[in-house]
Amino acid sequence: MARRKEMQMTKPIALVSGVGPGTGKAIVERFVRGGYCVAMLARSRERLDVFAREIPDTLAVACDVADATQVDAAVARVRKELGAPEVLVHNAVGGWFANFLDLDPAILNNNFQVNAMGLLHLAQRLAPAMIDAGKGTIVATGNTSALRGKASFAGFAPTKAAQRILAESMARTLGPKGVHVAYVVIDAVIDLEWTRRLNSDKPDEFFCKPADIADEIWHLVQQPRSAWSFNVEVRPFGENW
Repeated sequence: MARRKEMQMTKPIALVSGVGPGTGKAIVERFVRGGYCVAMLARSRERLDVFAREIPDTLAVACDVADATQVDAAVARVRKELGAPEVLVHNAVGGWFANFLDLDPAILNNNFQVNAMGLLHLAQRLAPAMIDAGKGTIVATGNTSALRGKASFAGFAPTKAAQRILAESMARTLGPKGVHVAYVVIDAVIDLEWTRRLNSDKPDEFFCKPADIADEIWHLVQQPRSAWSFNVEVRPFGENW
């Protein structure tokens, strides 16, 4: 607890949802390297505990962001042990590949709860303190499904589009209050163990590196108020778009 109190007094706080072995972990590592203490949220407590042992200045909090009650408990714990986050990165994602004829409506609803409602739950609880402080940043990670509905993305694209529009509405509300909101469209195959297996014939440069995505999010958080970005797209140089 003494270590937590020290971090609470000396370091700014970031909260990152959807912390897995790819982009989520890379975001956590980037913010720790930048001098933050980071609260890591994910459904798997076991995985988070491993990350907490590997990465200093982190707090592991098991939480399903689709569940408002769990979000309440998670945010309360973060505030108690670390303080009020001045950065929120909503990286949790629910996805499914199917066309609308084959889609189970329950899957679409679940993805909506994670992607759109998860952002709403977290932002509603964290934004008021940012407004009071006159500063803060909220970033949601998305992809091109937020901009177009391909046939096999019927269970995913509608929820990411809703997430992006929600973030835009948040940006219009919070920007004049000093809180920066940004949406990152990731148009890429992210470099993960399972994506490597599925694309074993592709060269290294085909993949988007989680650390590079994390660097772009870090850049957004550091942007001066005179030049804030909202919609940001990142893709490998060879991506067909």
